Amino acid sequence: MSMGQEDEPTVGQLVANASRDLSSLVRSEIELGKAELKKTAVKAGTGAGLFGGAAFLGLLAIILLSVAAAYGVSALGLHPALAFLIVAVVYLLIAAVLVLIGKKQLGQAKGPQRAIETSKESVEALKAVGKGD
Repeated sequence: MSMGQEDEPTVGQLVANASRDLSSLVRSEIELGKAELKKTAVKAGTGAGLFGGAAFLGLLAIILLSVAAAYGVSALGLHPALAFLIVAVVYLLIAAVLVLIGKKQLGQAKGPQRAIETSKESVEALKAVGKGD
């Protein structure tokens, strides 16, 4: 053996080095992904918390506006109990309309028609292959 051949790595060493480098690269990519996902999760959690706070304040505003509307109706000369009842009935009517619209939308919703159809075709094709057709 000459000196030049001793310095060159064997195929086994090359494969081991490549495997080690690939493993290190994969681990590094996974760590990078974890770090990015952690930052994204923190931002998403903060955003969700802020939306929750906004929804709570919106609910409080609706309650206060409802009370104000009832007192406004009461200022027209109606008894306060009747004014609050009128505001409640208006909300119930709005809720009923929303329910009817929602029911109509749900009735129009259909399942994944194309996926079901292609699945049935695949089953038929596999049955045909199984029978030897």
